[in-house]
This record gives sequence, C-alpha cells and structure tokens, in this order.
Amino acid sequence: MNIANSASVTAVVNSASSGEPGSVRVAASMLVLKQALQTQAEGAVALLNALPQQPALTTEGNIGRHVNTFV
Repeated sequence: MNIANSASVTAVVNSASSGEPGSVRVAASMLVLKQALQTQAEGAVALLNALPQQPALTTEGNIGRHVNTFV
C-alpha cells in the first residue's frame, strides 16, 4: 500500500514541517500522522490476513514434485 501520494499525508507533513520545532502544532501534526500510518498498517494487515491460504504441496506422485533446473 503506497501512501506517499496521499493528500492527507502530504498535508500533515507540510503542516508539521512549517511550524516551529517543539510547538504544539507540530506535535499534534506528528501525532495525527503516526495515527494515520498506524491505521493504514492495520488495514494492510487485515487485507493480508483475508487472503486465502495456499494449497498444500503434493507429497505423492510424479507431477509437481520436481523442478528441472538444467534448462
């Protein structure tokens, strides 16, 4: 998930970088940015967990058990 071009992230970063270091505005902007990133990370994890599990590999027979690495 790419959030680099997100308008809300850009606005928060610009707001945080335009204020004086140590100000309440900068601290609040950074807190909002961290919360937004955490929310997006949780959403990404939920999407990954929603994917179906891969089927188990075959353990019997000749089909699908060997890879020809000579080619």
